[in-house]
Amino acid sequence: MAWYLIEAALPLGVIAGMLCIAGNIQYAVHKKAHGRPKHIGNDMWDVAMERRDKKLVESVSAPSPN
Repeated sequence: MAWYLIEAALPLGVIAGMLCIAGNIQYAVHKKAHGRPKHIGNDMWDVAMERRDKKLVESVSAPSPN
């Protein structure tokens, strides 16, 4: 069997493992900081809708001034 293919598998596995570890660390830090997982592909529209929804929920749950 071609030894160069087997020799290349170890560094490739190390690189892939480090990428997975780095991604999981970023996920954990973001979840710890914000209390929920990061939404992939959030653009300005999504952010604006989240703010709008948060305002609506707060206005409904706030006690009435009467």
